[in-house]
Amino acid sequence: MTGETSTHLKVPATDEERSACLGPEGSAAHVIRVVRMMQGRWKLPILFRLYADPVLRSSQLRRDMPGISQKMLTQHLRELEQDRLIERTDFGEKPLRVEYRLSERGRRLLPVLMAARAFSAEHPG
Repeated sequence: MTGETSTHLKVPATDEERSACLGPEGSAAHVIRVVRMMQGRWKLPILFRLYADPVLRSSQLRRDMPGISQKMLTQHLRELEQDRLIERTDFGEKPLRVEYRLSERGRRLLPVLMAARAFSAEHPG
């Protein structure tokens, strides 16, 4: 940073500055919201699997993630859909045929996840 002051590195001094960082619409609240979207043992594996293959059925996801129960897969898929990170397409066929893909919002999350991966690789342990 050349000559610029970052307000993100300062301790907020005024109520207005504190609100920008810590208020209900502050920086911390937004980051916490994103972290909550990804909470759950299987959400990140599901997202990364959908980054690798743009369209998958739940049976394919379950095969690729040994150890996940059908109940947990269904729960995490529903939560990811509620957070609008993935899209579900039900073809209305018997037997049931449903496909999952990343939404635009989910695709926009990839650089954030890759930055977190790079940070982890640079700071092991």
